[in-house]
Amino acid sequence: MAQFLDLFSFLSVLLRGLTLSAEALTLGGVVFLLLVSRGVLTHKISRFLIASCVLLVLSQAGYIAANSAILMSSTSLTWLDLVGAGYFVAGLFIMGGGVAIAGASGTSAGRFVFPVAAGAILAGSVMTSHAFGRLHDRALAAGLTLAHQVATAAWIGAMPYLLVALRHMETPQAVILTNRFSRLAIFCVAVLFAAGMGLSLLYIGSVPALGTTYGAMVIGKIILTLAILSFGSLNFQIVRAVRSGAGANMLPLRRFAEAEIGIGFTVVLAAAALTSAPPAIDVKIDRVTAPEIVQRIRPKPPIFETPPINQLSPPTPLRSDDPRQPGSFVPGSQRLLPDTPGDIAWSEYNHHWAGLIVLAIGLLGLASRRFRWARNWPLIFLALAAFLLVRSDPENWPLGPRGFWESFTIAEVAQHRIFVLLLVLFAAFEWAVQTGHISGRRAGLVFPLVCAVGGALLLTHSHSLTNVKQEFLIELSHLPLAILAVLAGWSRWLEIRLPAERTRVFAWVWPACFVLIGLVLLNYREV
Repeated sequence: MAQFLDLFSFLSVLLRGLTLSAEALTLGGVVFLLLVSRGVLTHKISRFLIASCVLLVLSQAGYIAANSAILMSSTSLTWLDLVGAGYFVAGLFIMGGGVAIAGASGTSAGRFVFPVAAGAILAGSVMTSHAFGRLHDRALAAGLTLAHQVATAAWIGAMPYLLVALRHMETPQAVILTNRFSRLAIFCVAVLFAAGMGLSLLYIGSVPALGTTYGAMVIGKIILTLAILSFGSLNFQIVRAVRSGAGANMLPLRRFAEAEIGIGFTVVLAAAALTSAPPAIDVKIDRVTAPEIVQRIRPKPPIFETPPINQLSPPTPLRSDDPRQPGSFVPGSQRLLPDTPGDIAWSEYNHHWAGLIVLAIGLLGLASRRFRWARNWPLIFLALAAFLLVRSDPENWPLGPRGFWESFTIAEVAQHRIFVLLLVLFAAFEWAVQTGHISGRRAGLVFPLVCAVGGALLLTHSHSLTNVKQEFLIELSHLPLAILAVLAGWSRWLEIRLPAERTRVFAWVWPACFVLIGLVLLNYREV
C-alpha cells in the first residue's frame, strides 16, 4: 500500500485519462450510430461500441477503487462512508450509463436508451471536473464543460467508428458516410472552439495567468489540436476530390484519420492531466512573468562536465514519520529544484548530454535517406537508455543508497524507469526494421507507437506542487519535448502507412522533430 500511495499521483492521471478516453469512445459511438451511420453496418459498429462500454466501466471502477483505497488508508473512513462521496456517485452514473448503452446496442431500444444513458455519463463526468469545484459561475462552467466534452466525443470519439465503417464499404457508400461525418466534425470543431474559449476565460482569465502549469498545458492542447485540424483539412480535400470524381481514393483519408485519432486521444490524456492542476486563475502569487520565461529559455552554452556525486544533497527520506522529513509530506512528491549548485549542475549535465545524443539520432535519421550506414541510428537509443538509467536519479540505484525495487516507490523515479524501457524498445525494434532484419510494416509501427506513447506519458510526467513557479519552469521544457515526440511518432506512422507518393514530407518531419528535441534538451536549465 505504501508503494501505491507514492505512485498514486501519477497513476490517478493515467486512470483518469483512460476513463475520459473510454467515455469519448462510448459517446462517440452513440453519436455515430444515431447521426452518421443511420442503420448502416449496425452490427459491426455495435460490437465496437460494446467494447468501448466495457472499457469505460472497468476504467471507472478502477478509478473509484483507487480513490477509495487512498481515502481509507489515510483516514478512518469505510466503504459505507464513501458511497455518498461526489466522486463515488459520479462514477456510478458513468458506469450505469455504460452498462445501459452496452445492453441496448444492436437493439431497437437503442434510440431511446442511448440519449438517457449518454446524459448519465456526461453528468457523472461534469461532476468530477473543475466546474463543480467553482464557487462562482458554476452553472456556466458546467455548461461549457458539457459542450466541450460532447464536441470532443462526437469528433474524436466517433472517428474510430468511421474507420471501422470505411473498412467494410465500397467507395460510393463511403463518400456518403464521410460527407455526413465531415459536416458533423466541422460543427463540433466550432463548438469545441467556442466552449474552449469560454473555459479559458473562466479558468485562465488573463494573459499573465498563462505563466502557470495549467496555462502551459492549455497551450499544449491547442498546439496538438491544431495538428489534428491540419490532418482534418487534408482529409477534407480528399473527400472533395473523391466527390468530384477526380480519381482520388479513400486510403489516404483512413491513414490521416489514424493520426488524428492518435493525437486526439493524446489531447484527452492532457485534459486528464489538467484535472490534477489548479486552474490558472486561482494561482495568484507564483505566476511566472514573461521576463522570467525569456531568461529561462535564453540560449546558453551546455554543461558537459559532471560534478562529483559527493556534492549532491543527501537523499530525501521516504517515510512520512522520519524525523528528517521536513514539514508536510505528500506521497510521491520529491523536492523540485536542487538545493545546491552541485544538484543543479548534475541535472543540467544529464539533460545536455541527453540532448546531444538525441540530436545525433535526428541528424542520422535525416542522413539515413541517402546513406545506408546511417540506418543504424536506433542503436544510439541504447546509449541514451543506459545514460538515463545511471544518471537520472542519483539518490537511487545504481549510484545512490536506495535499492532497485525501493526506488520504484517514488513516482518520479518510476516514470523515469518507464521512459528508459521505452528507449530500449526504440533501439531493439527500430534497428531491426531499419536494417531489414525484421520485415513487414507492422514491425515498423512499433517505433512510432512507442514514440507517441512516450510523448503522451511525458504530458502526465508530474513534479512536486510545493513550488508552483519552479514547477511551471520545468514544465516549460517538458511540454515541447512531449509535443515534438507525439508529432514525431505520428509522422513516422504516416510515412509507413501512406501510399509512397504521399510520404515525402513526413519522412523529413519525424527526424526534424528529434533534432528539435535535442536542441531543447541542450538548452535545458534549472536556474
